[in-house]
Amino acid sequence: MPLEPVSLALLTQLAETRDPPIHEGTPALARMAGPIFAGMSGRGPDVARVRNLKLDTPDGGRIRVRVLEPEGESRSVVVYFHGGGWVIGDIDLQYDHVARDLVNLTRSTVVLVNYRKAPEHPFPAAIEDSYLGLCWAAEHLEGHAPAGVPLIVAGDSAGGNIAAVMTQWARDRGGPRIDFQVLVYPVTDCDFDRPSYVAPENQLLLSRDTMIWFWGHYLSNAESRTSPDASPLRAPSLAGLPPALVYVAECDPLHDEGVAYARALADAGVAVVLEEAAGQMHAYFQMADILPGYRTGVELVADHIGKFLAGYTPGGQEG
Repeated sequence: MPLEPVSLALLTQLAETRDPPIHEGTPALARMAGPIFAGMSGRGPDVARVRNLKLDTPDGGRIRVRVLEPEGESRSVVVYFHGGGWVIGDIDLQYDHVARDLVNLTRSTVVLVNYRKAPEHPFPAAIEDSYLGLCWAAEHLEGHAPAGVPLIVAGDSAGGNIAAVMTQWARDRGGPRIDFQVLVYPVTDCDFDRPSYVAPENQLLLSRDTMIWFWGHYLSNAESRTSPDASPLRAPSLAGLPPALVYVAECDPLHDEGVAYARALADAGVAVVLEEAAGQMHAYFQMADILPGYRTGVELVADHIGKFLAGYTPGGQEG
C-alpha cells in the first residue's frame, strides 16, 4: 500500500524547509534534528522510578544507562538499544519517550544504553558498549525486578542490529541468557542492492544514500562489514538464539533484510514472528505523537512481549 498520509505530510513539510538530506551533511548537522523531533514528541508518560547511571568501559570511556521502572513488580527487564545509524540518536530524546511507553504497556523495567556513536567512536565501540550495558543489566536484574523474570533485548534500526548482535554474542560467550528479542526494522546486512533498498518509492526519510553514509561513518572498511558483528544475517549459524519478533516497515530500504533475517531465524529453528507495518516508512517507531504508526507499533510490540511473558516459565523457554 502507499505511504500513509501523515507520514507523507511530514515529508512534504520537511521538504519545504529545503534542508539538505542527511547524507549531504555532517554528523553534527544530522544530530541537530534530534531535539526538534523530541520536542514534537514531548516528554512521554510518567513511570514509577527513573535512575541514571554511568558505566566505565574497558578502554577508559564512560557510557550512560537509564533504568525506568513501572508501578508494582516488573514482569521483565527489557534492554533497549536505540536507532540512528550508529551515528545519531540519544537516550535523552525521543527514546526516553519510547522507553516510558514500553514500561507502562508491558509493566517491565526498561534499560536504555547510550552506546558511543560513530564516527568519533566507530565499530566496534557501539556493540562493545551495548554488551557492557547488557551484562550490567543482567547482573543487576534483581535490583530492578523480581528474581527469575526474563531478560529481553530490543531495538530499532541500528539498535535492532545491535540487539541481534547481542543475542549472538550472548550465545557464543556463555551469557547473559536472553529470553526474547524484539527487532524493529533492523539493519541485518551490508547489501545496498536488495530490491527494497533500490526501490524509488522507498527513498523517504531514510534512503539508500543515507544508509551508505551511516555505514561509512560506522565501519568504513567495506570488506569488514560482512562480519556477523556488523551484519548479523551473515552469521555461520543462527541456531540457539532466543525467540524473536521481527517488525519491518513496508516503505523502507531495510524491509527486505529484515524479512531475510526473520526467515533465516526460522530456518535455524528459532521461533520467530514476522510483522509488517503497512504503509509506514523507516523511523516511525521513534515518532511518538508525531506519526500514527508509532502508537500502533509500540502497542504491537508490547502485545507480543505480553504474549511471551504469559507463556514464560523461569529456567525454561516460552511455554
